[in-house]
Amino acid sequence: MKKKLLTRRSVLTAGAVAAVGGLTVAGYRSLIAPNSLRILESAEYVTLNAQRALLANQPLAREFGVADMSPTFKANGTTNPESQAYQAMVQNNFSTWRLKIDGLVTNPVNLSMADLKRLPQRTQITRHDCVEGWSAIGKWTGVPLGQLLEKAGMADNARYVVFHCADDYYEAADGSARYYESIDLFDAFHPQTILAHTMNDAPLKVAHGAPLRLRVERQLGYKHAKYLMRIEVTDKLSHLGQGKGGFWPDRGYEWYAGI
Repeated sequence: MKKKLLTRRSVLTAGAVAAVGGLTVAGYRSLIAPNSLRILESAEYVTLNAQRALLANQPLAREFGVADMSPTFKANGTTNPESQAYQAMVQNNFSTWRLKIDGLVTNPVNLSMADLKRLPQRTQITRHDCVEGWSAIGKWTGVPLGQLLEKAGMADNARYVVFHCADDYYEAADGSARYYESIDLFDAFHPQTILAHTMNDAPLKVAHGAPLRLRVERQLGYKHAKYLMRIEVTDKLSHLGQGKGGFWPDRGYEWYAGI
């Protein structure tokens, strides 16, 4: 898996590098997964403009038609966070919910659902593949994550986007039961990476991650964080959980769950 990860992402990035001219391996350090970063430890951070140029040639995950949508889309993992704070938001139809974007940004934002829905939206019908072996095709509408990161104004040393969620998956022995996930900027600015508030033309249900969930279509289901509360832009992952970049990666799963 690790060998595939390095080869796939290196090839994608290298092809785009040729298009922007003169950007070396040292120039796209922040677009490589943590397992491969040791190869580029002496590299400088890529500039924000170079990152945008590199994204131009990213392939899309397959999109489907309405007739292909699954009659049932399984709800998996947490289906109803038990915290008092979350349940209070459910009771008021998420009117008090806000999405915070902070960390290595110049313009931290605090957005209501109405704020999000006023922004340009993207709708896509894609297949969700679970690590447990099942899949389903659903229709998602939401705000492209890259658009929000542009709004927040990332610092030049930003490398990762971390999703902090409302659900305590279970009472873990190490005390890190709160669910979180992360992706790098390469996937964050992919056009199909969206923050979805609508599923199959209806507001997202609690079981599927209301009020907002991540869709990162080229990765397995456990990367699609639900119940989003905060997005943190950072240059490292070591300060979170066990330092592996996500609740399940902390417990042995691959950080990059590409499909």
